[in-house]
Amino acid sequence: MEIIKTEIEGLLIIKPRVFEDARGYFFESFSQRDFEKEVGKVTFVQDNESMSSYGVIRGLHFQRPPYTQSKLVRCVSGSVLDVAVDIRKGSPTYGRHVAIELSGQNHLQFFIPHGFAHGFSVLTETAVFQYKCDHFYAPQADDGISILDQSLGIDWHIPIEQAILSEKDTRHQLLKDFDSPFYYTE
Repeated sequence: MEIIKTEIEGLLIIKPRVFEDARGYFFESFSQRDFEKEVGKVTFVQDNESMSSYGVIRGLHFQRPPYTQSKLVRCVSGSVLDVAVDIRKGSPTYGRHVAIELSGQNHLQFFIPHGFAHGFSVLTETAVFQYKCDHFYAPQADDGISILDQSLGIDWHIPIEQAILSEKDTRHQLLKDFDSPFYYTE
């Protein structure tokens, strides 16, 4: 695997080695040994999968301490624009985001550590999205930042009038009203 650093410390793009021939392709989508060697010690405990249609925007989600989650995300079919927003108090990149297209074609993965809000928009007719988490889902710790917060400057690549949003995701607070429980450490 190749690790590609982003402009925000901690957010990493993972490009697997893909072997293609006349039969199709093969790649290791995850190796604990290689991940620990290249990224660090993270023990994933839960795998999730969603299927969504064009125009769906999910996010920007996170779990509050002590149930914080690091995520390793990928799109196995279709295409999504995946976004992580830095919500760590004291971070030099607080409020900034990284957006990357993940698809069944490019096989890229995105590692999102604790202290980031995460979301994605579906760019194709349908998309199947998978992600690993290092903590179990805890509904009492579920929280988010509004995907409609214009101060974040996120271009979801979906016209907002065509976006399909959950009621829950439209009720999240704006970043300016958010008191983050996460802190930046060097």
